[in-house]
Amino acid sequence: MSKTTSLFAHLKSDFAAGLVVFLVALPLCLGIALASGAPLFSGIISGVVGGIVVAAISNSPLSVSGPAAGLTAIVFAAIHDLGSLPLFFAAVVLAGIFQVLLGFLRAGTLSNYFPNNVIEGMLAGIGVIIFLKQLPHAFGYDPDFEGDEAFLQNDGQNTLSELWALHQHIEPGALLIAILSLGILLGWPKIKGVQKIPFVPPALIAVLVGIVLNSYWNSLHHPWALHHDHLVQLPVPDSLAAWKSTFIFPDFNQLGHPKLWMIAFTITVVASIETLLCIEAADRMDPEKRFTNTNLELKAQGIGNIVSGLLGGLPMTSVVVRTSANQAAGAKTKMAAIIHGLLLLLCAVTIPHLLNWIPKATLAAVLLLVGYKLANPKMFLHFYHRGKFQYIPFVATFIGVVFTDLLKGVALGLLINVLFIIWGNMKRAYVFRATDYQPGDVIHIDLAQEVSFLNKTSIKTTLRQLPEESHVIIDASQTVYIAHDVQDLIKEFRDVIAPSRQIKLKLIGFKEHYDIENFEDQNFVTIEQRYNVLRRRMEPVIKKKES
Repeated sequence: MSKTTSLFAHLKSDFAAGLVVFLVALPLCLGIALASGAPLFSGIISGVVGGIVVAAISNSPLSVSGPAAGLTAIVFAAIHDLGSLPLFFAAVVLAGIFQVLLGFLRAGTLSNYFPNNVIEGMLAGIGVIIFLKQLPHAFGYDPDFEGDEAFLQNDGQNTLSELWALHQHIEPGALLIAILSLGILLGWPKIKGVQKIPFVPPALIAVLVGIVLNSYWNSLHHPWALHHDHLVQLPVPDSLAAWKSTFIFPDFNQLGHPKLWMIAFTITVVASIETLLCIEAADRMDPEKRFTNTNLELKAQGIGNIVSGLLGGLPMTSVVVRTSANQAAGAKTKMAAIIHGLLLLLCAVTIPHLLNWIPKATLAAVLLLVGYKLANPKMFLHFYHRGKFQYIPFVATFIGVVFTDLLKGVALGLLINVLFIIWGNMKRAYVFRATDYQPGDVIHIDLAQEVSFLNKTSIKTTLRQLPEESHVIIDASQTVYIAHDVQDLIKEFRDVIAPSRQIKLKLIGFKEHYDIENFEDQNFVTIEQRYNVLRRRMEPVIKKKES
C-alpha cells in the first residue's frame, strides 16, 4: 500500500470481508482443482498460500490471490503431458522463480499500458460471467465446476446452453435457499443496529440460514433436501496418514525433462499477465485510490508459487472474483486477504466436515451480487458518452471476455486501442515534455498535440516525482486529444495526490469537450514567491551591468 496504514486499524471491517472472501474462495479452490485434474487439497493449499504468504509480501490493499480459472486448461494439459504430479509441482516452483526474476527486472510496469477502457471492459465481462455461471448453481444445477470463467465448458456445454437447459434441472430447495440468501444479503445491512454487531457479515448469516434450513429438510427426509452434489465437497482426512497423503512434494530429479521448462515458462507468462490485470483492476476499484507496486507484486506471486509448488499446491494469480468480493465486502487493508487465508487453513484442518454442510446455492447468491456490481449498466453509459474511441474498445473487451476468456478478451481490447492510436498518429504526432526546473521555480508540464494511454507511464512517473510544496502548471493549450486514462490520472493528481503533498496546482488550456476543467489552486504562487524567483533570475544581469 502506498499509504502507510496499520494492518490492525480496520480489523472489524477486514475480518468481516475476510470471512466473506473465505466463503467465496472455498468452493472456487475446490472447483478449480477438480477442473485442473489435480487433488482437491492442491486447490486449498494454493488458496492458503495466496492468502497468507502473497498478501503478507504484497502491498496491494485489496487484491486476493489463489488458484485461477484461467490456468485450468494449462494445468490439466501439463499434468497429462508430464505424467506425474510431483514433476508438475516442480514446474510450479520453477514458474515462481521466473516470476521473482520478472519482478527484479521491473516487468510489473507493463500494467501501466493497460488502458482504462480495457480494464473496465474486463471487469464488466467478468461480472456478467460470474452472474451467468452462478445462476445454475442458484437453481440447484451443478454440472460445471465452481469458478469456471470460460464460455466453452469442460462438460461440453457453454454458458448459454447451460442456461437453456436449466429449466429441466431446477431443485426447489436450492432455489428457495438462494432467494432467502439474496434477501438476507440485501436486507440485513438495512436493519437498524446490525452494523454495531462486530464481525458478522450478511454472507455469514445467509450461510447459517442455508445450513439450518437444509438440515431441517434432511431431518424430515423432505424432497427439497439438498444432498452432497449440491453442497461444498471438501475432502475429510480421517487419520494422520491421510493428512500426510494430501501433501505431494515436487520431484526435482527430472529437471532435464523436455517439457518441464516450457510448461514452467507458460505458467509464468499467463499467471503474470492475469496478476497484472487484476492488480490494475483492484487499484481502479479502491475507493482510496492507493497505488500498488506491481514489481513487488510479481515477486510476491513468485514466492507464493514457490511455496505452493513445494507443498503440492496449484499455481496462483491475483484473482478478480475474490478481489471484487473483498472490495464489495468492505475490506480496507490487506489484512482481509490474510484473514481469508488463515480461515481457509484453520477450517480445512479442524472442521472440514462442517464446511461440507454449506449449500452451493447460498454461495451462488453471494457471487450473483458480486457479478451484478461488476457489470453495472451505468458503466456502459459512462463509456458511451466518452465517445467511440473509448466505447468500442470497452465493448470489444467485454464481448471477448464473455464469449472467449479473460486473456483473449483483453488482447482484443488492446488490439483495437492500438489500431486507434496508429490511426490517430497517421494524422497527428505527439510528444510529452516537462521543462527543467530549479528549487523555487514554477514547474511547467506542457502536453503536446495528442496524448494517448501509452503516455500514461511517463506522465504518472513525472507527477509522482514532483517535489512536495512545489508549484506546478499543467498546460494543455496545444492538445487536440488527451486519452481519458491520462485525464483520469491528472484528475486523481489534482484531487488526491497534490493536496496530500501540498502541491499548488494550476491546469490551463483544457478544452470544453474534455472531462477535466481548467483549475487553479487558491494558494498558487504568492507575490513574495514571484518576487524571489524574479530577483534570483535577474541577479546575473544586474551584476554584469555593475561590472
